[in-house]
Amino acid sequence: MKGRYTLLFALLLLLSASFFVARSHATDESDQIVLQAGGPAIKVEQSEKFEFQTEVSRLMHLIINSLYKSREIFLRELISNASDALDKIRFLSLTDSAAYDTNPYLNVSIVADKATRTLTITDSGVGMSRKQLKENLGTIAKSGTSEFLSAIEKDKDKVSQIGQFGVGFYSVFLVADRVTVASKCNDDPVQHVWISEAVSDFTIAEDPRGNTLGRGTQITLHIKEDALEFLEEATLKELISKYSEFINFPIYLWATRTETVPVATEEDVVEKEVSEDEDEAAVVDDELEGEEKEKEPKTKTIEVSEFVQMNTVKPIWTRDPKDVSDTEYVEFYKALTRDTSDPLSWAYFKGEGEVEFRAIIYVPPKAPANYYQTLSDMQRTVRLFVKRVFITDELGTDFMPRWLSFIRALVDAEDLPLNVSRETLQKHKLLNFISKRLIKKAIDLFHQIAKTEPDKFTDFIREYGPALKMGAIDSQQHRKRLTQLLRFASSYNSSLASIGLDDYITRMKANQTSIFFITGSSVDEIEQSPFLERLLARGYEVIYMIEPIDEMLVQHVPGYNGKMFTNIAKGNLKFGDEKDLTVEEEKEQIEQFLPLTQWLTTVLSEYVEKVVLSKRLTTSPMAIVASEHGWTGHMERLMAAQAQRPDSQEAMMYNMFAHAKRILEINPSHPVVERLLQRVEDGEADDETKELVTVLYETTAIRSGYTLKDLTGFTRRVETVVRKRLGVDLKKEAEVKVEIAEEKTEEERKKDEETKIKADQMVEGMSRDEL
Repeated sequence: MKGRYTLLFALLLLLSASFFVARSHATDESDQIVLQAGGPAIKVEQSEKFEFQTEVSRLMHLIINSLYKSREIFLRELISNASDALDKIRFLSLTDSAAYDTNPYLNVSIVADKATRTLTITDSGVGMSRKQLKENLGTIAKSGTSEFLSAIEKDKDKVSQIGQFGVGFYSVFLVADRVTVASKCNDDPVQHVWISEAVSDFTIAEDPRGNTLGRGTQITLHIKEDALEFLEEATLKELISKYSEFINFPIYLWATRTETVPVATEEDVVEKEVSEDEDEAAVVDDELEGEEKEKEPKTKTIEVSEFVQMNTVKPIWTRDPKDVSDTEYVEFYKALTRDTSDPLSWAYFKGEGEVEFRAIIYVPPKAPANYYQTLSDMQRTVRLFVKRVFITDELGTDFMPRWLSFIRALVDAEDLPLNVSRETLQKHKLLNFISKRLIKKAIDLFHQIAKTEPDKFTDFIREYGPALKMGAIDSQQHRKRLTQLLRFASSYNSSLASIGLDDYITRMKANQTSIFFITGSSVDEIEQSPFLERLLARGYEVIYMIEPIDEMLVQHVPGYNGKMFTNIAKGNLKFGDEKDLTVEEEKEQIEQFLPLTQWLTTVLSEYVEKVVLSKRLTTSPMAIVASEHGWTGHMERLMAAQAQRPDSQEAMMYNMFAHAKRILEINPSHPVVERLLQRVEDGEADDETKELVTVLYETTAIRSGYTLKDLTGFTRRVETVVRKRLGVDLKKEAEVKVEIAEEKTEEERKKDEETKIKADQMVEGMSRDEL
């Protein structure tokens, strides 16, 4: 073979036609390995048979039939065990310099052999003696085992701490009907094999091949007929990457790739034997006859098999943060998330106390497509490891709240109580401790970005601002710190995500106790609103809330730092320095316009509850406001979008609020309002005046953000006003010559019927094929 991989030897196994292949791989001194690939079943003589401990038999029955949700877990368990064995020999080498002599290369190798239907996992770890093979793989030598198994049989979701029993090995019987374990340790001069078919017994014997491992363990699985996908190279690569990519030791997979190589032809051989004279003559002939096209060299594609390291991404969280560069953090993010863009920011921290863990939090540069519509599906954002072995990314909203599910995080704990399959974590106070620390550190990171990188924070808010608002709504514990992070557009700066509440409060006017805001679909729409007029004229700043969640936000977060949110499109607006009119002057004004307000209430009784003089208008004649607990026009539009099903709760709520009567405010200083008052007082408020007032109300409703229920009536009334203005007869209709379409001919009817019959026959034929 070309490259660094060379065939070392092939040993004929005793009493069988099977063989064992060992291959070597040389790299730098810190990464040298000897990789070994196992073959089919080993037939041995002078073996000794043992029965499994009763608890083991019960456990294997549970594992095979009900315990594990996914059979692929077996590979994670075997690689994890191999890593533990490698850790042990490395630890022993600290006090025994000769520990590595029997095999200096620390690694895990995996070989799939479709011909023999075997999968072999080999490690150069501490290995096991004959006695250890019997004790470790034949018994569960822990107190309370019976109680443990009884708990599993009663309720497999309530058991804990599989690690303390070491039963992960038995998951091999999920995919294998026979397992062979060869092992060699430094304390035993002989290599032994352990063989079982997952029934009631197992066999231990000296390995007839001799000491092939030097030191370590080799597990050969004879794969079941219904599990052959685990012999596929692509499947193995996916599982190793998913569960074991951050294991400390190199993991090598025997893989096959194609390579294009040149092929020597007979013509090439003949050309080499041609004399120089003949070559010169050929050149002359070429010049006379014209240059020949240059020949393309012939090639062929061959398959090359070799060991390929699978876990090339280094676990940077195990290093001192001072030694990890920004480039390494970025590259690790891309490897972790498969994102091609750089992260917006990140944070690394250690957790100490009830449980020790390390974590890295990343903020992706962009929110996923349809992120806010699919929050319930986006819970695989935190990957949990225990000692660098992947456990799960299905932690759910109990661990990471929905509003924080945009972050990408990795947590590696030193120890956690796991359920018996390691696939679902127990609800445990230690996991709760990690969750709280992770949430706090994420919020700390957001504040750090806001403080040190304002431009980047603007990008962050534009992507994830609604998520933070959801957090302020859902989490009373973190509400204050999340509200500090919120950013809005305002009349001071209409750029999106530019104004924080602390900034707003510093610019508040004397005696101002309210944080004035208005909701709408866009800044442009809001800036056309009549509700802004008096506030802007007096110099008050108004926050523009343009996201759907803002309406809910102010319901759950009624104020900030002692200042209350006030929607300028609702209720009786107060500024805090009411000095425009004295009480007497206000009373006189109300009495002055009483005839008009009463008349308008009567004319518009279908739409309005009452008519009042406005304190918020300066240039518009009137505006429609919601009651203190009613819906603004913007809220009504949002709810209409959700009330699609007539029988839904949203639809019933929409019908109740949308048909509620509103408050009409009129501007007593506007010339239109003054002229209307004069007509009413002079008795000139005729039907035409009523129609004009109705049109004025409907246009005001549109400006106030409400939708019209009677668009046909509105357009008819507008047309009437236009006709009167232009002097056009109100009853005159448009004269248009209309040609009546001809009926279908009999020939067309027959053709349509034939087409229908053919289509029905085709559908019937397709249905029979499916059956």
